[in-house]
Amino acid sequence: MAHYQNFEELEIYKLARAQCMSIWKLINSTELAKDYRLKDQINGSSGSVMDNIAEGFGRGGNKEFIQFLSFARGSNHETKAQLQRALDRNYISQTEYLELTEKSEILNEQISRFINYLRSSERKGSKYD
Repeated sequence: MAHYQNFEELEIYKLARAQCMSIWKLINSTELAKDYRLKDQINGSSGSVMDNIAEGFGRGGNKEFIQFLSFARGSNHETKAQLQRALDRNYISQTEYLELTEKSEILNEQISRFINYLRSSERKGSKYD
């Protein structure tokens, strides 16, 4: 974390932002826009991934950052479940679903790797410098 000046530089944040933008485009280009509850849930959970990465980074300590990355990973899984519901309700095609869930799985893997990196790091975070 020492060489990152802000959360926007983190690859996991960039992936989360891209996922959030893809979900927003999906909402605005399909009948999902009319399913208000699911639309709000998937929009919220995809945004929560970004938000938790940003908030955890802002805490300045690895333990807190790991906690918020775990929340981000949970929100990412929630987004994936909501994509399944969108598929089941015929708002998206199987191809769209597979593309979006593959990206979600990559993001999940990257968040997990970053958590493992922070756990093994001797540096405790910027607030301890």
